[in-house]
Amino acid sequence: MHYGSILIETVFGFFVLFAMTKILGKTQIRQLTAFDFISALILGELVGNALYDDQVGIAEISFAVVIWGGLMYTTEWISQHFKRSRALIEGKPDIVIRKGKLDRQVMKKNKLDINQLQHMLRLKDVFTIRDVDYAILETDGTVSVLKKTYAQAPDRLDLNLPVKPVVLPFTLINDGEIIYDNLTEINQTQEWLEQQLALQQIASIKDVFYAEYEENELLHVQTM
Repeated sequence: MHYGSILIETVFGFFVLFAMTKILGKTQIRQLTAFDFISALILGELVGNALYDDQVGIAEISFAVVIWGGLMYTTEWISQHFKRSRALIEGKPDIVIRKGKLDRQVMKKNKLDINQLQHMLRLKDVFTIRDVDYAILETDGTVSVLKKTYAQAPDRLDLNLPVKPVVLPFTLINDGEIIYDNLTEINQTQEWLEQQLALQQIASIKDVFYAEYEENELLHVQTM
């Protein structure tokens, strides 16, 4: 293969991949789901292998990228328009530490051991599990941590100032659909949720874009 041909195909591949990232959205590396990560690897392999194959030209590269990019775009479109598909395609967060207790079943399901969890907690400046009230394993493989009260604000405690109790907020409605798992977590029913919405003059769950529950607080609601 001539160097001129390699140069042309490399530049072409670069701009095609750049265009695909613009079309498919601005997902950041740290926000990639497992599906996004695999898709990015395969798309890169398709272009990379094609560049050094004497039998493959720009037309073949274009065909492969367009087909794979089309599949990725279709998958993203499905996840945006059919909310029930999101858990399958993108996954969903799991609570690995609940009220200071490790959830062994959740850790086993996610193939997460203690050493791995401790490593992820240290990245959040948490060096002992005893300081954690809740830890949530996100879909991108990172951990979000809600510390216990004394670990959150030791300075305020030393000054005898009031400290807000540690509570974990729960998303109850997402894009017009009830998150029943979270409703179960707070030991409430759909009827209770509808009553809470009625207190804010909201007649239908379908009118709610986002609703968040926090103990001893009014339901936080954002409508469509």
